[in-house]
Amino acid sequence: MAVTIQQIAEKAGVSRGTVDRALNHRGRINPEVAEQIQKIADEMGYVHKERKKPRSRIKIGIVTQLAGAPFMFEINRGIQQAKTELVERGIDVILKEVVSVNEDEQLRAIDTLAEEDIKGLAVMPVESESIRVKLNFLIEEKHIPVVTFNSDIIGTKRSCFVGMDNRRSGRTAAGLMGMLTGGIGKILVITGFFSNSVNNSRVDGFIEELKESYPELELAGVHGSFDDDKEVEKIIVNAITDMPSINGVFAISGGQEGIARAYEKLHLDKRPYTIIYDLTPDNRKALEDGTVDFLIDQDGYVQGYESPFILSDIVLKKNLAEPCCRYTDINIKTKYNL
Repeated sequence: MAVTIQQIAEKAGVSRGTVDRALNHRGRINPEVAEQIQKIADEMGYVHKERKKPRSRIKIGIVTQLAGAPFMFEINRGIQQAKTELVERGIDVILKEVVSVNEDEQLRAIDTLAEEDIKGLAVMPVESESIRVKLNFLIEEKHIPVVTFNSDIIGTKRSCFVGMDNRRSGRTAAGLMGMLTGGIGKILVITGFFSNSVNNSRVDGFIEELKESYPELELAGVHGSFDDDKEVEKIIVNAITDMPSINGVFAISGGQEGIARAYEKLHLDKRPYTIIYDLTPDNRKALEDGTVDFLIDQDGYVQGYESPFILSDIVLKKNLAEPCCRYTDINIKTKYNL
């Protein structure tokens, strides 16, 4: 325990203020008394606050993808709040944002952080072998723990995943679509990037549940939109023009703003039942306007907030326990419970 000025004062038989003046060389004080106080302080192991070694700070890195996507707003809000709070724990958070789902860009971001001597990494990984190899290298060779969030990657020794159970959310969406359609019809599925494991898990879960519970619901195709609203609009217009019997649209990623434009352009008497993801401002409006029926939200703020804290606990406590999953809620929204 650090020696205090009060303890020195008690041993020297003087006031706390006298000790303060002696140790900080300010104010009038008898030189002999000052010398005696300094001697006692040295004997007791007192370390002057100006000579105390500053606590070394720990750096952790965060790498995201799809930095400009609307759903990232809540994730980034969580990251920034965690960054602010972790400063008090002696931890500096360095954020690298990748605009696309591109393994080369993500690798460069990870390498840049590794060069800055980070002690831990939280990442939204791109599903690729090169990312898998890089993460395992950091974990096994550099002893840098890795936490994944929002998206996960199999075949790595990451410590924890923080995010939605996306396969289960896809099954949830299939259940909702089955109830809306009465279990009969054709469903158009629009994903974002086929290289995004989040998208793929949602599609897989959706298809699994259709086969098991709603065998009379047929897939009218699974189309990639690259999270572009114009592409979403084009996909819907072309698909329904070619197949007017489509009675359900499941859009699992970005670009949902194109849905309303597509329905307006088609002049439909009755739009298809529609399910989308993420409670962004535009998607909230789509619910309120009746453009879509259900929205599934993944609680992005929690993902962005908790993943740096879980990583920091691992780094500070050197707690390399068995890999864990911290699943965020699958929140189902309608215009009635916004």
